[in-house]
Amino acid sequence: MAHLLGAEALHLEFPTKVVFDGVSLGIDEGDRIGIVGRNGDGKSSLMAMLAGRLAPDSGRVTVRGGVRVGVLDQQDTLDDTRTVAASVVGDRDEHEWAGDARTRDVISGLLADIPWEGPVTGLSGGQRRRVALAALLVEDHDVVFLDEPTNHLDVEAIAWLADHLKRRWSPSSGGLLVVTHDRWFLDEVCTKTWEVHDRIVEPFDGGYAAYILQRVERDRQAAVVEQRRQNLARKELAWLRRGAPARTSKPKFRIDAANELIADVPEIRDAVSLQSLAVSRLGKDVVDLLDTGVSYGERQVLSPFEWRVAPGERTGILGVNGAGKSTLLGLISGEVAPTTGRIKRGKTVKIATLTQRLDELEEHLNDPVRVVIAGLRTTYTFGAGSKAAELTPGQLLERMGFSAAQLSTPVKDLSGGQKRRLQLLLILLEQPNVLILDEPTNDLDTDMLAAMEDLLDTWPGTLLVVSHDRYFLERVTDQQFAILSGHVRHLPGGVDEYLRLRERERSADAAPPRDDASPGPRSTSTLAGADLRAAQKELASLERRLEKLEQQIAAARIALADHDQSDYVGLGAEMARIGELESERDGVEERWFVVGEQVG
Repeated sequence: MAHLLGAEALHLEFPTKVVFDGVSLGIDEGDRIGIVGRNGDGKSSLMAMLAGRLAPDSGRVTVRGGVRVGVLDQQDTLDDTRTVAASVVGDRDEHEWAGDARTRDVISGLLADIPWEGPVTGLSGGQRRRVALAALLVEDHDVVFLDEPTNHLDVEAIAWLADHLKRRWSPSSGGLLVVTHDRWFLDEVCTKTWEVHDRIVEPFDGGYAAYILQRVERDRQAAVVEQRRQNLARKELAWLRRGAPARTSKPKFRIDAANELIADVPEIRDAVSLQSLAVSRLGKDVVDLLDTGVSYGERQVLSPFEWRVAPGERTGILGVNGAGKSTLLGLISGEVAPTTGRIKRGKTVKIATLTQRLDELEEHLNDPVRVVIAGLRTTYTFGAGSKAAELTPGQLLERMGFSAAQLSTPVKDLSGGQKRRLQLLLILLEQPNVLILDEPTNDLDTDMLAAMEDLLDTWPGTLLVVSHDRYFLERVTDQQFAILSGHVRHLPGGVDEYLRLRERERSADAAPPRDDASPGPRSTSTLAGADLRAAQKELASLERRLEKLEQQIAAARIALADHDQSDYVGLGAEMARIGELESERDGVEERWFVVGEQVG
């Protein structure tokens, strides 16, 4: 593959830290590279040096002649005096840019809901991000550098961006370098991963999942080598005079070896123990939304719906900005009153919300971290059953990535990610039994996201999550709901089903208005007449059956938690029954997808 650009012996140093020391690397045609690493280790600095935005203290960056490089900065660089159109296509005539298929695709994919001739000033942060991204993508670049491109984007926009980048060049041309904490995006787009750590850049083949497998194998090999070294230490002392030089080798990574590492790894969550503990802390009633709806004046935000939130339930909520996600969370937390229907809360329910605003830290900004946690609980119980463990706040801080030195740092001087982690810790130490997370992944790197997920895996309670981070949402929740046109809808097919429904919704909105003289929009159904009516009837029946099965499974899990834990025969029968119900649900879901495709 032809070389696009490269770096040789890069050294970068700030007054208090050496960021890179002797880094050499390159980007070839067809490379799609994701950069990962902890916040502050130099990901953005590396991209800035390769893009020519930051000069290294020593070393050099070379670019092949004629190669065009485009960069999306983290910072907002839009000119507030310009319109959206001028920011994206500049002074080009409409017939010029409108005749370009890529430009039309970018504008429809990112800016469909933003006034084209409107001013940039007054746009929201997410809208400004999409305008800046569109301005970059309509240009014809050989190499594209994206620094946190998914910030402020919703699930749909992220899915569109991933698809666009996969189609933008042929597999053997173009180059992409992306810094992002969105692990789904890394897996979807990237074929290589660079990990920035300890002043070096370590390359791995594949996206995020392959990178994790290789990193686990690397760490395992290092542990084996260290164990062997310790075991041989005493022998080496006795045979010091004969000590021949040790032979070293660097084993090549083998994917089958990495797979063996995770072959016997148990489920990430002990569902039965957590369910039992959740029921004991919450009782059987958490929050019941009964024919509940919300309207503001004549605008109906949420149509009346019924949802009985169960103990131990882990639910993700999807929807475009302004769809009503915050309103739904407010109904559950009690901050929003319904205009129709009623809400019933269990007597022992204690709800805590991790907001986007860092409200919990406002009164502590001038206090060191150790002072903030000193007045809190002395211990905190994590996990359930035999895996339960008592941790001090200091141990929790360490588990969330804080070093001993950072305990003396005033809260106001913490990074955005550190403040986010401290905020979550303060909330957990209040011992809530219902936890609401509103965009919890902001400002966190991939390692800290994994640490937060690990923490939540042992948290016994009901969890409700709103997030545009698809990986995080699917990782920590067991089911998803969507708000579509004011209606709360269960998603048996998860995020993929949500994206299909949104695409169908957009297609319906884009269809020309029907009048008496014009036919309606053509159906995408493969059926007609009586067959179509029969399929629609079956689809409705399947949806009712799915809902009933979900209720039966939830009830069976509660019964399992209440069952005498010493009755192994009875427990086995209950678990077998749950397995049968889940198998039936999976079969009904599969049939639901088939019929849904036929109906269109």
